[in-house]
Amino acid sequence: MKLFHLYKQYQFVFTELVKRDFKKKYKRSVLGMLWSMLAPLFTLLVMNFVFGHFFGRTQENYTIYLFSGWLIFQYYSEATNSAMNSLMANAGIFSKVKVPKYLFLFSRITSSSINFFLVLIVYFIFVIAYGLPITWKFITLLYPIVCMFILILGVGLILSALFVFFRDVQYLYSVFTTALMYFTPIFYTVDIMGDKMNIFYLNPLYLYVTYFRDVVISGTIPSMAFHVYTLLYSLIFFAIGCWMYKKYNYKFLYYV
Repeated sequence: MKLFHLYKQYQFVFTELVKRDFKKKYKRSVLGMLWSMLAPLFTLLVMNFVFGHFFGRTQENYTIYLFSGWLIFQYYSEATNSAMNSLMANAGIFSKVKVPKYLFLFSRITSSSINFFLVLIVYFIFVIAYGLPITWKFITLLYPIVCMFILILGVGLILSALFVFFRDVQYLYSVFTTALMYFTPIFYTVDIMGDKMNIFYLNPLYLYVTYFRDVVISGTIPSMAFHVYTLLYSLIFFAIGCWMYKKYNYKFLYYV
């Protein structure tokens, strides 16, 4: 009830922030939102050309396999990097006007989520073009998307809070996301790790990527244990993020 009251109270502010962030991204851009679809597509084509010769020979429907991994990683990377600077970029507003600081973070992530769904349309077009059947099981893809959104909220809360106190976080996180990209089986298959492939379960993105691939390519729904792990990671990071905001919220004004 309290959450609903807060939403109604700040609905207009939140909507305007999302519009502002979305318009700002495509300001002075000729193609506008079309870039949200074209940019990942060009990256996919390059990666498919480069890595397809090495891994595409053994992996069936390699283009969709690659697209599934890149789709998830790109969403996570864009949303969390955008969320990290959300407080500092809007310090001039919340330092003068009483408004919940997390609204700025939520608006950034919502804007990135809109971009994600635009790319998701292109993804499903590729799925149909490659002759993969569209079944009722595709509805289950909402589960990893929601879990990933919760995870991104949690990571965004953590990063935005840390960035207020330590500006070096942006450089460290850039290195981390690069390492995460290679630790996530985007362009290679997990069987190259042999008996050590269980190490991938330490990476939440692996769970989301695998979920997409199982449903879209294999036509199967992951096990219940897989669902539990997927949700558990999301809730853990979200809980940590909420705890950090609750503990350090009053200090933000002194450091921005």
